[in-house]
Amino acid sequence: MSNNLQVASAAFIVMHELMKIKEKKVRRKRRLWRSKLYIDNENRGANLLNSMQSDVHSFHFQNFTRMSSADFEKIINLIGPKVIKQDTNMRPAISVTVRLAVTLRFLATGDSYSSLQYLFGISKQIISCIIPEVCMAVVEVLKEYVKMPSTLNEWLNISKQFERTWNYPNCIGSMDGKHIVLQSPMNSGSEYYNYKSFFSIVLFALVDADYNFLFVDIGCQGRISDGGVFKNTELHKKIEMEKLNLPPPVPLPGKNVDIPFVILADEAFALTKHIMKPYSGTHDKGTKERVFNYRLSRARRTVENAFGISSAVFCVLRKPLLLEPQKAQIVVMAVVYLHNFLRHSKSSRNIYTPPGSFDREEEGHMIRGDWRESGNITISLLPLRYVARRPPLQAQEIREHFADYFLTNGSVQWQNI
Repeated sequence: MSNNLQVASAAFIVMHELMKIKEKKVRRKRRLWRSKLYIDNENRGANLLNSMQSDVHSFHFQNFTRMSSADFEKIINLIGPKVIKQDTNMRPAISVTVRLAVTLRFLATGDSYSSLQYLFGISKQIISCIIPEVCMAVVEVLKEYVKMPSTLNEWLNISKQFERTWNYPNCIGSMDGKHIVLQSPMNSGSEYYNYKSFFSIVLFALVDADYNFLFVDIGCQGRISDGGVFKNTELHKKIEMEKLNLPPPVPLPGKNVDIPFVILADEAFALTKHIMKPYSGTHDKGTKERVFNYRLSRARRTVENAFGISSAVFCVLRKPLLLEPQKAQIVVMAVVYLHNFLRHSKSSRNIYTPPGSFDREEEGHMIRGDWRESGNITISLLPLRYVARRPPLQAQEIREHFADYFLTNGSVQWQNI
């Protein structure tokens, strides 16, 4: 009897301990489920979006996606046919809504795949497939929003806007390039290794007077000299071959010498008859060189602000991209296309770029845009290096004509800073 009692007692103790462990696991799982507030893993992302869209002012939804709910639905409808076919390869199937939400969250925050996994309840492996696929679909469906002018009248309209808004005639855009920092790509050697001793691809852009991208070239390896970045673009080739269909040279207002239409650039680029850059060195107040440099840099702020807004809102550009170069290129391209899409949208324009976002001037004094106050954006988006070159005589003469114009017919009272 005593032996039976001992066996029964031991069995009771074991069963009791097992029940406690099981109960503890159930409670722990329940607490974890409650803390996430998303009902279940399968519908977590959709429930998160639905809860934000139900907010009276849609503040949380807009802050999460960087756009209005109407534009979010518009993009869903556009990319749906391109990404829904992937559902057959994913278990469980992921809706287009959740796929777009995951991608926009990644672009807006630069969060790691682990953070996105916790938020949406989707594995990191699936997320790593979703983001490039959705970014590629976004680029394909929004391709009409980044389009370089092809007709004479389209170029003239851009020039008129530069003259009206920035007091710079015969200007068809401002351009710049940025190094986008990457993790060390596998088996790349020094191909993406640049002069600043990190790995990068280059984002080159031409921007109009209203901060929209007209042309972008993404993916140039960091090892290519900064002076060679522009020469490797399709834009440079078309300029050299005179295939941009630019308007013929016309005199500056009040002048009688024909001047070609130009693109504004900084010291990293070469001075040519179609590319204007500042005079080098330091110049005294009131000199034509200093006035020209100020007027050029003032109009060239459009490209600087386009980069600034893009990286301030889509914070993925503010951190080194932990992606292979090809996927990084697709992600950056998606940011560019979304920038133009949101700038053209009536419902999202003020969400994406509310008043005060860009640099502006009041009585000749520059007021910094809000994007400059959003923190250090130079962690991943870094400028091209200055490369000294001897400009051709024709280009120097064209710059002189602009400088003389800014001191005479084109003078404004606030330019002598």
